[in-house]
Amino acid sequence: MKAVRILLLTLAALAVAIPAKAQDWPSRPVSLLVPFAAGGPIDVVARLLGPRLTEILGQQVIVENLGGAGGANGATRVARSTPDGSLFLFGNQATHTFSALMNKRLPYNPVNDFEPVSLLLSNVKVLVVRKDLPTKSLKEFVAYTKANQAKMQYGSAGAGSATHMTCVLLNGAMGAHTTHVPYRGTSLAFQDLVAGRIDYMCDVISTALPHIKAGTVTPLALLSNSRSPVLPDLPTALEQGLPGVDGDGWNAFFFPKDTPKPIVQKLAQAASETIDTPAIRERIAGLGLVLPGRAERGPAALGRLVTEELKKWGPAVKASGVSID
Repeated sequence: MKAVRILLLTLAALAVAIPAKAQDWPSRPVSLLVPFAAGGPIDVVARLLGPRLTEILGQQVIVENLGGAGGANGATRVARSTPDGSLFLFGNQATHTFSALMNKRLPYNPVNDFEPVSLLLSNVKVLVVRKDLPTKSLKEFVAYTKANQAKMQYGSAGAGSATHMTCVLLNGAMGAHTTHVPYRGTSLAFQDLVAGRIDYMCDVISTALPHIKAGTVTPLALLSNSRSPVLPDLPTALEQGLPGVDGDGWNAFFFPKDTPKPIVQKLAQAASETIDTPAIRERIAGLGLVLPGRAERGPAALGRLVTEELKKWGPAVKASGVSID
């Protein structure tokens, strides 16, 4: 009986200690994993948010990069990590929608293997083409692409990435079949676009904008249902007579499954406070990105978004015939 009492007391002590430890989180530096190469759109925002998150949490937030497989490599690492709050993911449509719909051998489940934390922002995509492509409008681009599709190439941040699937939507709307060239990150793809080695990209506006302003690429259309304040004179594909190309995306924080709720809630609160910081709001708006309302940010709302996105994109991915072996 004495041994049983000791065991019960020990278990009771552990039950108290674990929540207390969670309440004290973070007691050491934590890592924010970007599942794409440095210099891409997600990486740029992560490094913008990192210092402010560090201030709020009182511990350093270290931004790490692990690219490959359209974001799936990094997401897999987080899904398989210890759920102690030491590592969280900057996920997006690629990690939680496209990879799941396209890859039957994906090592994680986007719904069951993560704790949703907070929606940080949404983005729009823009069609940009190499500077010397002989097209000056979307109408001309569609005609040129259909006439030259056997030799046309488009780049992306990797197979299954949001930049890949948005171009799949675009190609489907145009009725064209061109060659996909996957890279290990957007910045690498842009190097080849600027050099003229590929023909076009459907990129996130935040990373395309500097190239557009520098005049090294030509923007032809916003792949969204509405215009962007940072490119107010650039019409959408829909405005130019090409419907069905809504590539709006999102970025959010995720912990591995079974991370204690106090840790999830504390990061969610810190994330919301971070994007409400005036200097950060101004910077994000300048990148052409959109901040969610407060009701859209929390763990429950993000969980619903992931489920809704899988339903939304399922038919489009199936119709495209694109898959990852």
